[in-house]
Amino acid sequence: MDILKIPRMKKQEYDKLIHDSCVCRIAFRGDNYPYIAPFLYVFDGKYMYFLSTRYGRKIDYFRKSPSVSVEVDSFSRDMSCFTFMSLQGDLEEITDSVLKEKIRRDFVDMMKKRNLSTTVLSALGYSPADPPEIIIREERTVVWKLKGVRDIVALKNG
Repeated sequence: MDILKIPRMKKQEYDKLIHDSCVCRIAFRGDNYPYIAPFLYVFDGKYMYFLSTRYGRKIDYFRKSPSVSVEVDSFSRDMSCFTFMSLQGDLEEITDSVLKEKIRRDFVDMMKKRNLSTTVLSALGYSPADPPEIIIREERTVVWKLKGVRDIVALKNG
């Protein structure tokens, strides 16, 4: 019996997957096991950027090792169509104030464009009652960039 291998995606296909999505999972090197957490992200065509609260295990694991795996997927409700990809690279904290503000504005624009509920603000340390622009005005989050991507596995179902 032959094993069916899931076809690989071409670069333009996985760039589209990253562009069309806004939620991913990041796996950090944990103490004994990987630690996986969901993140919102924006993609500028070259880099993925993430906002993180300034507390929690992810911050501790990031400080120990910035090497991560990022997973992005898309699938139909009945799983008849699916795509997924995994990228291995390093997170870098953005410290430049101008770039941080630009990325935060990109997040607000993405939230509005995708009509995301303000409830998502609670995952970033803000109140859902706040307007999304609070992300720009108050720096309650860390801004990370995925860089040095060493491996990309991107598959689709046909």
